[in-house]
Amino acid sequence: MRHLIRTAVPLLAASVVLAACGADGRDEDDGDGPAAAQPGVTDDSVKVGAHFPLTGVAAPGYNEIPTGAQAYFDFVNAAGGVHGRQIEYVVKDDAYNPTNTSKVTNELVLSDEIFAMVGGLGTPTHSAVVDFLNDEGVPDLFVSSGSLQWGDDVERSPYTFGWQTDYEVEGKIIGQYVAENLPDAKIGLFLQDDDFGEDAEKGVRQFVDEQIVGVERYTSGNTDVGPQIAGLQAAGADLVLAFDTPSYTALSQLVALKLGFKPQWFYSNVGADPRLVGGLLSEFSEGAVKAGANALDGVLTTEYIPGVDAPDDPWVQLWQRVWDEHGGEGELTNYRIYGMSHAYAFVQALQAAGEDLTRDGLVEALEELGDQPGPQLAPFRYSPESHLGISGLRVVELQGGVGDPRTPVLTSDLGDAEITEDASGQAEDAPPESGVPE
Repeated sequence: MRHLIRTAVPLLAASVVLAACGADGRDEDDGDGPAAAQPGVTDDSVKVGAHFPLTGVAAPGYNEIPTGAQAYFDFVNAAGGVHGRQIEYVVKDDAYNPTNTSKVTNELVLSDEIFAMVGGLGTPTHSAVVDFLNDEGVPDLFVSSGSLQWGDDVERSPYTFGWQTDYEVEGKIIGQYVAENLPDAKIGLFLQDDDFGEDAEKGVRQFVDEQIVGVERYTSGNTDVGPQIAGLQAAGADLVLAFDTPSYTALSQLVALKLGFKPQWFYSNVGADPRLVGGLLSEFSEGAVKAGANALDGVLTTEYIPGVDAPDDPWVQLWQRVWDEHGGEGELTNYRIYGMSHAYAFVQALQAAGEDLTRDGLVEALEELGDQPGPQLAPFRYSPESHLGISGLRVVELQGGVGDPRTPVLTSDLGDAEITEDASGQAEDAPPESGVPE
């Protein structure tokens, strides 16, 4: 699909791109300012885009993320924008289908002429377009996924940056927690069958490889997970580590209820929103299961930004203010907070890039940004050598929709990097009074 898209670009446009690019794929300066006009940028606006599953099996929860980002961009625009530019945000529906993702990304880059992609969601979906975006020199920022491919190989994808804690580091911290606190557990793994599951399994196995008694994988889009949950039950698992999306958390819970399977559940951050899962359980069971915020009581999970269960947190108070002033229908949710959080990081990047905004300048500003105040509980890892995002998280237990911390904020990196308690003070940051990065 990527090659089909590229052959569709008019020859004249292709020749301009090729002439303007250096050996590393970055634009070169011709001595008269930027090597090429910057798509999506005017004196008073900057246009960015994103692909999200606004419909389809992955839509619940995920379709709220761009509403949060839009609300924060509107908040910043009302305060004057960034360097006098208003942020225009174009969101297109890919229904969590990689073929659709290629189509809408093609439209965003070649027709809408966005300056940058911000927050495009999904491991299987964004994998279909990451090379195209980098070939076209489009900043591909804060992918809404924890796959390693968004930041561990800067030479291959120089324009792509992760944002959330990657799945390998999350898997390592979960694995260490289980090894230290549940050393006799018989572990079953319930994994999405792509980089999401593979990266997480790599991290988990560093600590609990010998405790794993069964591994089951599901394909996104196939909603029959009965065989997988039955397989974990047959293997004798009494602790299930699940790396899945919210719909599959609800499906796994529903099947387990039907089978009378009652292990301890440990869901990754991606699939552990109690309000959403409670609503999906009720919907999928056609009302037979009436579950609210207590749907995941007793479940272990992780968090790397504060959520709606922490209304006294200064960041959550800012997000509530933003939603009250610029949000649409519905209430503030964790998914809207996620969208606002990466929108905040994008505004920081725009400010650091300066008034003379270029695509390469934005990338370089991010690589040099260093530790910045923000809602993330642990620092980013951005540098010229790494575009990986938040460096850690903490383990919590859910009760009544509230996460009760079971560990301090822990940080690590890929491979055999040590897991340590974060000493940066990042988790104590508070937003500026204006709500706009300074």
